[in-house]
Amino acid sequence: MENTPPKFDIVIFGATSFVGQILTRYMLKQFAVDGELKWAIAGRSQNKLTELKHSLGIAGEPLDILVADAADEASLRLLCGATRVVISTVGPYALYGESLVKTCVALGTDYCDLTGEVQWIAKMLEKYEQQAKVSGARIVNSCGFDSLPSDLGVYFLQQHAKQKFGEACSSIKMRVKKMKGAASGGTVASMTNIFKEVAINPALRKLLANPYAICPPNHGNKVRQNNMNRPQYDHDFNSWVAPFVMAVINTRIVHRSNALIEGGYSPHFDYNEAMLTGKGLIGGGMAASVGAGLGGFAMAAVLPPTRWAMEKFLLPKPGEGPSQNAQEKGFYDLRFYGKTDSGQEIRVKVTGDQDPGYGSTAKMLAQAAACLAQDISKENVPGGFWTPASIFGSKLIARLESHAGLTFELLE
Repeated sequence: MENTPPKFDIVIFGATSFVGQILTRYMLKQFAVDGELKWAIAGRSQNKLTELKHSLGIAGEPLDILVADAADEASLRLLCGATRVVISTVGPYALYGESLVKTCVALGTDYCDLTGEVQWIAKMLEKYEQQAKVSGARIVNSCGFDSLPSDLGVYFLQQHAKQKFGEACSSIKMRVKKMKGAASGGTVASMTNIFKEVAINPALRKLLANPYAICPPNHGNKVRQNNMNRPQYDHDFNSWVAPFVMAVINTRIVHRSNALIEGGYSPHFDYNEAMLTGKGLIGGGMAASVGAGLGGFAMAAVLPPTRWAMEKFLLPKPGEGPSQNAQEKGFYDLRFYGKTDSGQEIRVKVTGDQDPGYGSTAKMLAQAAACLAQDISKENVPGGFWTPASIFGSKLIARLESHAGLTFELLE
């Protein structure tokens, strides 16, 4: 008996979450429902999914609904069996993500998400990577603002360095020049959950501090990385810099890409990220206050009483996030500086036209899934845990520039 091909190319699991709803509306606008890309929405509440479908108007009428629960593996098997690619927006992934990854890996279904949880990715790699290589499932984590612009920005810079100088850069810095956007309840829940996990299991601190935490065991890079966890002056950018909250995940994904991409970037590759705060006393003061603010948040999040108070009174709840207007007014401008072993220098710029964590993340995630479904055949790229740069490369950059409001630009 021949296997019947899956009914759908993509299913959005967690379609009624805050990001899931933005993603659903973007998919509808971008691909329609009964176009060449077949897709559906899924989640645990039939009522909420029906409500979402009705809110889409006439264009959304043909949209299929699948009911599945992250805690019910039988329902996840039906979901994964019905599609070639699953997009998951159901976080914190450390709490709700494993069963879906396990099921995708078992059935050979491709998967992408927007996790920024290093400790969870490390755990999934340990448990399921070998099995994914056998089943043919391609698992691609961190396809939102963490860590797609960083990972593809470095990839883009390296392609140009090779063309221009005949060698890749062994050292790259990413600096956030400008950014406007708000944190969602889901992002905050994932961050506070990491602090809870560290409080219960202090060994996690060591994992989270390791820049190579999710690299393959034989990656070979022994360079001591600068984690940029305090304000400092950066002469290459002629500016003070402050720690960047997402560097912890982005740098790990970029190091994994260096290990997975054929030929890699460099065996002694070094990479760091920070935020530009300007020159002089004002820039230095800004860098110090950003550093102090992040330190204060981390301290408060580690201690159960202050964490409880923050979650109850200060931080957005899961399902909450910025208004449509705020999402559209958001943007980001990232600058990359690379240097080769022979001293050649190169700079590139990556920008996004909407709020990084919502509008832009939803568009990136949709295009990553479409790229997985339409552009990257199983014959050419086998199963395993991939990073955005190592599996998508230039194909996804082209999609993001055409359809997702991103730009990748070589600066002279």
